[in-house]
Amino acid sequence: MNRRTVVVGALALGAGTFAAGSWYVTRQREAEQAAAVRETLQAQPDALIRSHSPILGPTDAPVSLVEFFDPSCEACRAFHPVVNELLREYPVQLRVVLRYTPFHEGSDEAVRILEVARRQNLFEPVLDILFDQQPAWALHGQPRLDLAWKMAGEAGLDLARAETERLHPDITGVLNQDMADVQAMQIKGTPTFFVNGEQLMELSIENLREAVSNAISELG
Repeated sequence: MNRRTVVVGALALGAGTFAAGSWYVTRQREAEQAAAVRETLQAQPDALIRSHSPILGPTDAPVSLVEFFDPSCEACRAFHPVVNELLREYPVQLRVVLRYTPFHEGSDEAVRILEVARRQNLFEPVLDILFDQQPAWALHGQPRLDLAWKMAGEAGLDLARAETERLHPDITGVLNQDMADVQAMQIKGTPTFFVNGEQLMELSIENLREAVSNAISELG
């Protein structure tokens, strides 16, 4: 065995040890996060789902998919059609509960757009157009909220009425409560999903589909 072989072997061993250590640290953090969430929900049972939270699908569906999302989040935009597909696939069994997580600049105003849309029974079409046209208005550092409002108008929103309602105390209360719950639940990024109260730790489209499918299969 020459010196080069020894060096390569040592590097491979080191890489393997690092990967194993990284995996262990990740699993440990996930376990700690899950424990923190359980503790929070024991103290604040409503922190995951509030009575004011928008719901897509039947309100009494047996399986709940809770999504902490930001209207400006590119990953949330990528998952949006997947969530819609799941609702079409499980029209009776699944409900999606949305929690506002406005981490990006300007997202609080986008939430106000969604909330005034909800008052006009236009929540879903406005949500769809904001996600569909997100690259045009959700510019990092320079969000174009004027364009977001215009798009909402194109989806049918009465903009004159919306202007009088956007600062309504109830809408501000929804924003404040959701952000308090985001902090209490230690939500660090978007989207963050919970299926029947269990957080989806490894975020991927495949894992989300599998988690929802498993929860529905358990219904019997």
